[in-house]
Order: sequence, then structure tokens, then C-alpha cells
Amino acid sequence: MTDMISLLEWGPVSKVRRNHGLEHATINLLSEKYPTRSFAGHSDSKGFWVLGNVSTDELAETVQQALTRMNAGEHNLAIHEHCGTNAVTTGVVAGTLAWLATLRNAHTFKKKLDRWSWVVMLVTGGVILAQPLGPLVQKKITTSGMPAGLKVVQIVRYEQENPEKPVAHRIQTKDSVQGAVETSAA
Repeated sequence: MTDMISLLEWGPVSKVRRNHGLEHATINLLSEKYPTRSFAGHSDSKGFWVLGNVSTDELAETVQQALTRMNAGEHNLAIHEHCGTNAVTTGVVAGTLAWLATLRNAHTFKKKLDRWSWVVMLVTGGVILAQPLGPLVQKKITTSGMPAGLKVVQIVRYEQENPEKPVAHRIQTKDSVQGAVETSAA
């Protein structure tokens, strides 16, 4: 288990987890302010994306608010109910149970059909079982609610040609404990 903890705290992995947590916190706060709007995000080691119609100034203010609140102890802001981790966790649990149901010999179509209700029951049970596991996997593995020295260095707005499509913002981050400031051209 200490190897897993070490891997999760290792530089690039830690940075992705902290950016992912900050992305979720930002989207959670935006969703509170604008409950009728849709927001999405994607994180990596250099920062994260926020997709959704919001001004750059409002987004910058919300990201800073998310950082402040997380650093003050609101680590639960890093968990988001629509995170892809929840879907993957559900797929792994339900898919594994469905696969286990296929391990017994069933060489004829009739035997496979007879097993169908068993597979449906296992997959349904897997989906139910996975509901609390997704947020737990977020909390323990894919996100971090403790941004530590994470700082926002740049926010770049990308407008779509089609006004029906959402605005995209790239939020670049760095660790304040690291010496060099990361920059990139827009």
C-alpha cells in the first residue's frame, strides 16, 4: 500500500490529482452559481480545461475561491458526482461481474440464454455496488482535495466559431514551491 501512496504523491501524478481536484471544485462552485448551465472539465499535469459559458473574469474569481476554500479544509469540493471516475468504476465492477458469469461452460445458445437472467442480476448488483465506490475512488486515487502549493499562472479563453458551442478555458497551474514558472503561448 505504501507503494501506491508513494505513486499518488509522485510529482506528475500528484499534480494531475490536485489539478483534477481543483477542476472539480471550480465546476462545483460554478454549478452552484449557475444551476441551469452545463460545465465540463479535463485535467492534466499542466492544469485543466473548463468547458461552459462563463466569463473569464468570473472563472478566474471562481478558481481562486475554490483554491481558497480547499486550502481552508473544504476538501470535499474535489469530488464531483458526474466525474468520469464514477462511470469507469461502475463499468469495471459491473463488467467484471458479467465476465465472471461467463466463466462457467456454456457451449450452446440455450445454456447462454439460460444464464442471461443471472448476468443481468450480477450487472445490476454491480451498478448498485459501484455507486458509493466512484466517489471513494475519486477521493482516494483520481483527485486530491488538498491543492497544497498549487497556483494559477494563466487562464486562456477559446471561443468557438459556432455560438451554440460552449466556451473553453485553459487554466494553467504550477506549484509555488517549484522555482520555474511554466508559461505557454495561447
